[in-house]
Amino acid sequence: MTRKPLVAPFLLALLAAAPLAAQAADNCSAELSGNDAMKFDKANIDVPKSCKTFTINLKHSGKLAKNVMGHNVVVTKTADIAAVAADGIKAGAAGDYVKADDARVVAHSSLIGGGESTSVSIPVAKLAGGPYSYVCTFPGHSALMKGTLTLK
Repeated sequence: MTRKPLVAPFLLALLAAAPLAAQAADNCSAELSGNDAMKFDKANIDVPKSCKTFTINLKHSGKLAKNVMGHNVVVTKTADIAAVAADGIKAGAAGDYVKADDARVVAHSSLIGGGESTSVSIPVAKLAGGPYSYVCTFPGHSALMKGTLTLK
């Protein structure tokens, strides 16, 4: 009687799982687009708990300049959106409409205009104890340009 080695099935299973691991690593970012109609293209972004850092890549799909229709993405607790946006207005365009050293802000991008892109990296460990949201803090945008971050 010939015995088949058990190593081969183990290696096959390991090789089959490799693409899934690579795919999981790829899920640590999301694409988000904002336009001249003051809308994000996503109302929710899922953040895998397995990620150490999660990146939101923001693209301004409109044509207007950042001093007229600028967009950013600011991550904060959902309950803090209004206060963070109000304090951001006071910070002005030079501060990307984000109050300096605001402890309520988990992460934020720079301000961009039409055709531009930016990104923001979020330490996933900071998303415990949510709920969290993302919002554009350009004056007048926070009422329409917001979405939720769901830790999964």
